[in-house]
Amino acid sequence: MNMLKIVAVPMHREGRKFVAIFAAISVALGLVWEPLFWLGLGATVWCYYFFRDPVRVVPQQDGLVVSPADGVVSLIEDVIPHADLALGNAPLTRVSIFMNVFNCHVNRAPVAGEVTNIVYRHGKFLNASLDKASEDNERNSLTLQTPEGARIGVVQIAGLVARRIVCFVKEGDRISTGHRFGLIRFGSRLDVYLPQGIAPQVAVGQTAVAGETILANLRADRPARIGISE
Repeated sequence: MNMLKIVAVPMHREGRKFVAIFAAISVALGLVWEPLFWLGLGATVWCYYFFRDPVRVVPQQDGLVVSPADGVVSLIEDVIPHADLALGNAPLTRVSIFMNVFNCHVNRAPVAGEVTNIVYRHGKFLNASLDKASEDNERNSLTLQTPEGARIGVVQIAGLVARRIVCFVKEGDRISTGHRFGLIRFGSRLDVYLPQGIAPQVAVGQTAVAGETILANLRADRPARIGISE
């Protein structure tokens, strides 16, 4: 295994100015008192690590729904989707993935298809692990339609520390599975709304990897996965 690839992970361009700011502050603090420089250097390394953008091996099988974010599956429940997603009024299965400040925060498309809808809403900055964060927090909602006509809802939700949701795509764009579509700065959550009748293939408490972990299979009739912590 190449250790250099593990340590020297590429950084997303969104993080460049933040790393530069952290580094400049570290130098300034070092001029005041040398130990402060080393504290600032540690914070700069963390900032670089936060904005890392590692290469992912994306499953190529048709019909797979992959995780849009790194983190832990915090909630799986049937809810009526936000009107912003234009997915109707019937309950759909929502899979929530909570990202802490140490997770990679680059968001990836769960399926290949067309971006048919994007709606940004201002809101609160509650702890993103809470259920009500889906309703109250600042968020950016996207709807993706696959070539077969299935529609998937994806919602970027700001968290307690997060103060900026970034979206790289626009309505009408056609993107592939695993395509980088956005980023949330400093702790947050992603919700994925599955089509009716599609059972999730992950369990609450499971660690998800963006672009790699399979959340569901649109072409398989399988029961929902049950997990037990051990």
